[in-house]
Amino acid sequence: LRFPQKLWKMLESGKFLSVWWSEGGKCVAINKDLFEMEVLGREGQPVFHTQKMKSFTRQLNAYGFTKVQRDFQRSASLPEFLSEEAAASAHSQILYYYNPSFNRAHPWLSERCKRR
Repeated sequence: LRFPQKLWKMLESGKFLSVWWSEGGKCVAINKDLFEMEVLGREGQPVFHTQKMKSFTRQLNAYGFTKVQRDFQRSASLPEFLSEEAAASAHSQILYYYNPSFNRAHPWLSERCKRR
């Protein structure tokens, strides 16, 4: 299988806690630390041909995925701001990637994901 098909199969399997569909099936969400342990550090039969997050990210980019930044609205009050900051810090380990041809609602579009 090509990289996009492997990623699709992984997302749809429900076997991995570190990667899932986000934004109504329009983005791929990856918990970086957990992904490195669960997928890239996998013993035996590896899912992808790499054990490094940097190489996996290069593959995403090579197939037209772009990293999506998350903007959080911040509260004006200090206690609320601090609690939101703690939540945002924990959330920063989550990476979001978008490709217009990689959409859960339109699986046939994934055929358009070609290596650049």
